[in-house]
Amino acid sequence: MLSRTADHLYWMSRYTERAENTARMLSVSYETAMLPQAIHDAHRGWHSVLSISELIPAFRDRYASVDRDSVLEFMVSDEINPSSIFSCLKAARENARAVRGALTTESWETQNQTWLALQRNFAKEGWKKDPAHFFEWVKYRSHLWRGVSLGTMLKDEALHFVSLGTFVERADNTARLLDVKFHSIERDYHGMPRGRAMMNFDFYHWSALLRSVSAFEIYRKVYRDVITPERVAELLMLRADMPRSLLASMREVVKNLERVGNEHSSETERKAGRLLADLQYGRIDEILTTGLHAYLTQFLDRINDLGSSISRDFLMPS
Repeated sequence: MLSRTADHLYWMSRYTERAENTARMLSVSYETAMLPQAIHDAHRGWHSVLSISELIPAFRDRYASVDRDSVLEFMVSDEINPSSIFSCLKAARENARAVRGALTTESWETQNQTWLALQRNFAKEGWKKDPAHFFEWVKYRSHLWRGVSLGTMLKDEALHFVSLGTFVERADNTARLLDVKFHSIERDYHGMPRGRAMMNFDFYHWSALLRSVSAFEIYRKVYRDVITPERVAELLMLRADMPRSLLASMREVVKNLERVGNEHSSETERKAGRLLADLQYGRIDEILTTGLHAYLTQFLDRINDLGSSISRDFLMPS
């Protein structure tokens, strides 16, 4: 496959996944902001939305204060913000258009219709009237495109690069989400016991985190107990049967790398395999003993390095 084609397929899926992840994050933050809480807690919640995507400096350049309306506008419709839902879906559609011949008609039309519907929505500022409904729509369109692609595309290199982009982006986002949410509680979380005074806060905080990755019901099914930070971390990091966990994502990354591997990619495959092995044989108590923030920071550095290696070995040179 031409590196140019692989590049467009890879980034098409990454931008689609990023739009969905942003919608998930904003949906939970929007709903959580409706709960009774102190002003500084509400501010911290919206600040964390920017922190997850490392967009605080870019936001400060354009907006005077961190509040609900400003953060929503910046993360949903701001064309200058490359991580906004608008920018991500536009980039996904442009990448899809560039490789129209490598996609099935159904896959291309799903991407194109999403973009056209988004433009109509923004022209009427429909998303501002009901942000929660809009976020659900973004998630639905991402699910629809992924299902259509898996159900109609030939299982060749094109689909493997689509899957590779999806799961690299998903691993990165889950790690960022975990790091910010845990870091907002402790300077570096070491699994310290929580006092009873924090129980109500803990329930809403951790249930919101679980809902942001569609894991609330899965948590109840797996653990059948109260929500604890240690188990939340274990579920979203080390459970292979949790679809959006780090381990599940890295398994898919390794599998798809093996399928598209070439004579130059052995080092990239080794890096991915090492990252997978650390998760596969890791234990949550050992991770918490050394500090969750340190572990996740290292993971993000390694997944970003892996992304650079994938670009070097398979995609168009930057």
